Order: sequence, then structure tokens, then C-alpha cells
Amino acid sequence: QVQLVESGGGLVQAGDSLSLSCAASGRAFSTYAMGWFRQAPGKEREFVSAISRRGGETYSADSVKGRFTISRDNAKNTVSLQMDSLKPEDTAVYYCAARKLSATMSEADYDYWGQGTQVTVSS
Repeated sequence: QVQLVESGGGLVQAGDSLSLSCAASGRAFSTYAMGWFRQAPGKEREFVSAISRRGGETYSADSVKGRFTISRDNAKNTVSLQMDSLKPEDTAVYYCAARKLSATMSEADYDYWGQGTQVTVSS
């Protein structure tokens, strides 16, 4: 089992950058694929980015490609999401998630979730 805690959210202006971090506790972090999802007000939660267990493969939603970068540090049990060129439509609660085996883009595949961190981008 793994516990996840996100940090790094905040209020920024359009065009700014922000880095989110997710700290994992528990055993064998490197055996979990990790993902970031987000939920905007009044909308369903959606996939943002995911990374494989060793970090060799990453996946991103079309809406964030070229702007967001996911990475992980298995020695520190952390996964990060670097967000550049932020837009007002990126405003959402961002969630970190974990699952055994391979990374996927499906919310239903993830077994463990953090509480989320709010990101607000003003225009």
C-alpha cells in the first residue's frame, strides 16, 4: 500500500510556471506507475500525465503536451509535475495517483490517490 501527499499548488497568472510534487510513503515506490489527474469545477476528473515505474516512459494529455513535464525520483519517493505556460483552463484540483505495473491514462486503473492540491491560473 502507498500513501500519497501532493504539494506545490497555488495561485498564478497565465503564462507562469508551477511545480507540483507528490510524496509517497510506504514500500516499494519503484513498483508503482504514477499519474497526475485534475478536476476542474463542474467537470469530471481527467488524465494529465503518467510515468512508468522506472521513469522511462511518459504519457501526457494533448491539452498539456509541450507545456507539462512529469518526472520521478525513486530514491526520494517523489513524482513531480512541472507546469509551464499555464492557462486559465488549467485551473483545477490536481491529484497524484499510483498503480502497480504499467502506467495508463485511465483513472479507473489507479488504486491509490492523494487528497489533491489546488491550482488556480488567473487571466
